[in-house]
Amino acid sequence: MDSFIPLPALALCFFLGMLGMIELGRRLGMRKLARDPYQDRVGSGAVEGAVFALFGLLIAFTFSGAASRFDSRRVQVVEEANDIGTAYLRIDLLPVDVQPKLREKFKQYLDSRLETYHRLPNLVAAMEAHAVTGKLQTQIWNETVAACRSQSDPAATTLVLTALNQMFDITTTRTMAGQIHPPLIIFILLLALGLSCSLLAGYGMAGSKTRSWVHMFGFAAVMSVTVYVILDIEYPRLGLIRVDAIDQVLVDLRKSMR
Repeated sequence: MDSFIPLPALALCFFLGMLGMIELGRRLGMRKLARDPYQDRVGSGAVEGAVFALFGLLIAFTFSGAASRFDSRRVQVVEEANDIGTAYLRIDLLPVDVQPKLREKFKQYLDSRLETYHRLPNLVAAMEAHAVTGKLQTQIWNETVAACRSQSDPAATTLVLTALNQMFDITTTRTMAGQIHPPLIIFILLLALGLSCSLLAGYGMAGSKTRSWVHMFGFAAVMSVTVYVILDIEYPRLGLIRVDAIDQVLVDLRKSMR
């Protein structure tokens, strides 16, 4: 979904779809009234209320989950900045002759981490940058282990290698966090319920001879914007609500390494 469907285009299609379903519901209702002007709508209100309540519950569920995951992703960026900064400082515990090369590797590593997320939503380009990160992890680990073996200081070795482990682990954590989303069926159900509610809303407007454009456009606009915001928060590298701003923490860390 985040690779192939632009969120604004999806929201626009949903908006137009809701307008179409409202009009369809209105015409169905008018046809029903034409056949039976004195139809009894007893019981239909309960059905409509149940459908609208389910739609509202699903909106609340998806919005709450998206907001929670959004906050978690921002926290993870700060955690990675702290882990990289800590590991970078602990290079001072290694032999002096290996420090310059390792510091340069750390700069390249941080550049690759920034590039990975700057290339999104181009997933192929992002994976290429992520592959570079993996290679640099291996090089940094091998060179650090070799440097630790050349000195007899178990305490320094523990501090340095522990910091490296944390620096590498947060990379996996962030990668997996970016792939954790509700099942696609949840979003399909959300869109389907929105269209169904539009149909019911249009059916309820059949009693009026003229269209209430304010209500039709207002209902479709409010619902489509709400769904857009939910998807935008769920995929914060694609739309207007972005997690990119928190990447400044990593950018500032990179500047401090000069």
